[in-house]
Amino acid sequence: MRKLKLDELNRPDIEAFKTQEKLPVVVVLDNVRSMHNVGSIFRTADGFALEKVVLCGITAQPPHREIEKTALGATQSVDWIHYADTVQAVDALRSLGYEIVAIEQAENSTMLNTFKPDPNKKYALIFGNEVDGVSDEVMAKIDECIEIPQFGTKHSFNIVISAGIVFWDFFAKLRL
Repeated sequence: MRKLKLDELNRPDIEAFKTQEKLPVVVVLDNVRSMHNVGSIFRTADGFALEKVVLCGITAQPPHREIEKTALGATQSVDWIHYADTVQAVDALRSLGYEIVAIEQAENSTMLNTFKPDPNKKYALIFGNEVDGVSDEVMAKIDECIEIPQFGTKHSFNIVISAGIVFWDFFAKLRL
């Protein structure tokens, strides 16, 4: 078996990526403090061709070298916007027809493996702060809460791991 060279991967350039069909998903970062996590979210959003990244509150914004260390240029390919307040972002996304979904451990959450995204809906997936998770103010405004099943001793996954799992699940269920 031979590894493929970069030019054999047939990836779109930034201009082609901007115009290609996107997965009907935006990712909302609710006061994410690590710039490396922010950059990794951009890179993962690029990999699954998500519509947009919504940065909220204290979440750092490009351009920043600490974001670029992990984004590897994805801040140029993936559209993004910043809101000072996550609740404002949620309200704006709802007005645009997005289903508001927190990725969180909560009462009455739906396990990711049983969640069935509707191919006729658009989704705003909210990932919270590394310590506090999705804020209580935002949790009060969601339509749905998805939880990733876990089987070890730790209480949660890193935000980037969670995002990768959820993005893949949505992509697989909506596109494959």
